[in-house]
Amino acid sequence: MSFLEYNVKTVPTGARKALYLNWPLVLLLAAVAGVGFLMLYSVAGGRPELWAEPQMKRFAVGMVAMLTIAFVPIWFWRNVSALCYLVGLLLLVAVEFFGSIGMGAQRWIELGPLRLQPSELMKIALVMVLAAYYDWLDIRKVSHPFWVAIPVGLILLPTALVLKQPDLGTALLLMAGGGLVMFLAGVSLWYFGTVLALAAALVFAVFESRGTDWQLIEDYQFRRIDTFLDPSSDPLGAGYNITQAHIALGSGGWAGKGFMQGTQSRLNFLPEKHTDFIFTTLAEEFGFVGAISLLTLYVLILVFSLLSAMANADRFSALLIYGISGTFFLFFTSNMAMVSGLIPVVGVPLPLVSYGGTAMIILLAGFGLVQSAHVHRPR
Repeated sequence: MSFLEYNVKTVPTGARKALYLNWPLVLLLAAVAGVGFLMLYSVAGGRPELWAEPQMKRFAVGMVAMLTIAFVPIWFWRNVSALCYLVGLLLLVAVEFFGSIGMGAQRWIELGPLRLQPSELMKIALVMVLAAYYDWLDIRKVSHPFWVAIPVGLILLPTALVLKQPDLGTALLLMAGGGLVMFLAGVSLWYFGTVLALAAALVFAVFESRGTDWQLIEDYQFRRIDTFLDPSSDPLGAGYNITQAHIALGSGGWAGKGFMQGTQSRLNFLPEKHTDFIFTTLAEEFGFVGAISLLTLYVLILVFSLLSAMANADRFSALLIYGISGTFFLFFTSNMAMVSGLIPVVGVPLPLVSYGGTAMIILLAGFGLVQSAHVHRPR
């Protein structure tokens, strides 16, 4: 036993857990949030009280939640996974009856002073319950049709409720995140091939349903698809958002126009500049260098999370880390692809950068689970 190992083993349990934290991951999350504070200060025209200060307070709450969750043994979170999923499901049902409406969608529920978006909670709860399910299930049964049907039901139930709000972007992320956990658990690739074939059939049905009594998606969602295929078809209407985003992205050049010098955001040409389209403001003000720097921070968060998962011998912990990391990956890639015109606009925020309380706090709580799995892994 080395001198360092002796000292680590003799410190109190709480202090030992603090030493075992994945500190590079903590610092990287703080760095990304710092970029968000900077951009929110910029898009508010130098008024921190508008968006930056509230975001800082939420980040502080989220960090406390992350560290608190990290110190709780991972077996506790495995045991309450089903309860977390059930609570998330009940909150989604409650949104249908008591939810508040914003921008044409019913996605939030008021809990006293807290305005909660249950779909954000479900992204983490779904990963938890699927990881616990596959930790419990005999690995020889993973691809049996009966045992595949159960997680499929667990995924489709909240997806249907979120789609009804309507929130197509989050519904797709739930399906993708759940499917990722099933794939990593070892479910046969034949099932995924079948799902892809059904997805292709569904896309065909969606287009065929347009203008009929059985139309499968909302008119505004069809307009988003039309805009994605040809933004110039309605540059002052449905294509306005993505057109302005392209202008902001392109005008940033190599090094950008400078902090608080972005004309698209400063002159209010850029819509939703503090939420869904904040990445375009970053690209306009700091150019390619700023955009690739933020992307590098995101990739490093993934790398440290995945290294932790690969070093973890506990099946639940490994699947949990992979699932939360995969959901995080889907978040930032979807947002960047959306504002770049690579996929239709689906209303996905940029994690830790876009303004929003529920998304930030719950994402940090999710990384608290990653930290708990890292701290309490078999040693």
